[in-house]
Amino acid sequence: MGRKRAGWRPDRLREHREAHGLTLEEAGERLRLLAEESGLEVPAANPQTLSMHETGESYPGPPYRRVYCLLYRATEPSLGFRPALPGEETAQFEVTPLPEQPNGSHVIAVERALTRIADGGGFDSYSWQQRVMEAWKRRRTGGDPHKPCVVLVGGFAGSGKTEFARFLTQLTGWPLVDKDPLTRPLVEPLLTALGAQPHDRHTEIYREKVRPAEYAALMQVVYSNVACGISSVVTAPFIAELTNKEWMQRLINKCAAQGVDVAPIWLRCDVESMHEYVSARGAARDTWKLERWNDYLKTIDLDLRPAVPHLVVDNRLGSAISLADQARQAIRAMSR
Repeated sequence: MGRKRAGWRPDRLREHREAHGLTLEEAGERLRLLAEESGLEVPAANPQTLSMHETGESYPGPPYRRVYCLLYRATEPSLGFRPALPGEETAQFEVTPLPEQPNGSHVIAVERALTRIADGGGFDSYSWQQRVMEAWKRRRTGGDPHKPCVVLVGGFAGSGKTEFARFLTQLTGWPLVDKDPLTRPLVEPLLTALGAQPHDRHTEIYREKVRPAEYAALMQVVYSNVACGISSVVTAPFIAELTNKEWMQRLINKCAAQGVDVAPIWLRCDVESMHEYVSARGAARDTWKLERWNDYLKTIDLDLRPAVPHLVVDNRLGSAISLADQARQAIRAMSR
């Protein structure tokens, strides 16, 4: 039997599958197709694996849970994977299978996903939600009346920041500036040249000699966009930067001089979910963290927040990313 999880109700999966009129074989085939569309990996996805999930013999990992939510258009609590978070609505998310004709569900899905963005201290979250919605809608009608904006999406490893940044990019059309793929081709050879391991992200060599140059290169890309009046969604941990009031104020002032706003977003997550995300992505740079997870946890503060007015996305237990997945799926369905 799989390890029992708090609030896990495996029978709910079977109930949803049967409510959608699917056999185990049909559900598996649809899971594979949805995973391919969403860039997720669900090993096997055969009737035996799905049956083990439905009987409680095996607890689905993060990619499986995300694709199940897409397949049944539901949330993790409603599928019995976990209890609902405080304030997390679930009953209203029960959705019947998609009709043949468009019915505005894509707009509802996007609005629902954006409600996960909340005020983290002095930032008008509602107005910013509306701003993202307007940017998304205006991509289809032309023009954006707002000033350009630099969106900094930060958080600890495995918090879901890259997925959420991609979601914002898809909605708004603003370019994504992602630290890892942008700087890795330079960081890894530099670490090797300094006598360190290419995937080192925890030693003094990385922190003092490489990291400052890595973030400087990242911000040069951002400032190039700022100089052109182009909005950007920028994702990186930004642990030291978002918590440094002087650094943030310099960024805000530099952008303001070009008529560009700055919106810092912090991804809030729980320890178990972060471990699942980091394990599932299998990145070489995470090896040290996974091998010494308890030691790594001693280096982070889950109560850490940016030093300036900011937004918070509550992605504990993967709640925000699951809704973002469904919004993307609805958008794709409308564009076909």
